[in-house]
Order: sequence, then structure tokens, then C-alpha cells
Amino acid sequence: MNLHLELKEQLETAYGTQLPAGVTLHQDALLMNFDNGLALEVRYANADEYAINWLWGDARLRIDTAPLHEGLATYPNHFHDVDEQIRPDPLTRPGAAPWDNLRRLIDALLEDPLLQS
Repeated sequence: MNLHLELKEQLETAYGTQLPAGVTLHQDALLMNFDNGLALEVRYANADEYAINWLWGDARLRIDTAPLHEGLATYPNHFHDVDEQIRPDPLTRPGAAPWDNLRRLIDALLEDPLLQS
């Protein structure tokens, strides 16, 4: 089964009551809007290569695995924060199952969409 399709089903099961329009599956992405205003875009090439972007008001943030920031402790994972700074990824882990990483991130975003705490 396609990874995005599996994640869509898991997202709708776990967060369905918080996703008024459900999860939209595109060819290479999942798009969703939570009832608290959080907008999320999820792209997985495979379990260890992904980009997860979100909007909170005017803020655009992202966690991805592009191998560009070798000096970070979480390389290749990194976090583009609200101030557009590149920081170590505080939540997702290489080798973790995609659903585990995504669930961990969403749970944190629902508590603190800017990941400032």
C-alpha cells in the first residue's frame, strides 16, 4: 500500500474529529487543516526522506531531511523555525516509523504550533 495512503488513514482515525475537511491526498503530499487553524502539508519520499510543512497564522515552519546542515546534532533532520533559523529537529527521528514521527510532531503542534516551548 502507498505510504501516503496509509498515513491518510491513520491521520483520519487518530485526528478525524479535529480535521473538519479530512485529509486530502495528492500525488506526492497529504494536506490537512485542523480545527484550531493549523495547516499541515506532509511529503514522504520514503521512511527516512520527508518534508513536513505547516502554517500557523502568518508563520511558515518546516521539518525536513534534506542533507544540507551537517553541523546539526540531528543531521540530516532539521527544523526551520518561526524566525527562519535552521535548528536541530526537536521531534522526528531517523529510522522511526513514519507514523510515529508524524504523530509525535502533530501532537506537539497541537499543543504549541510554533514549537517554542
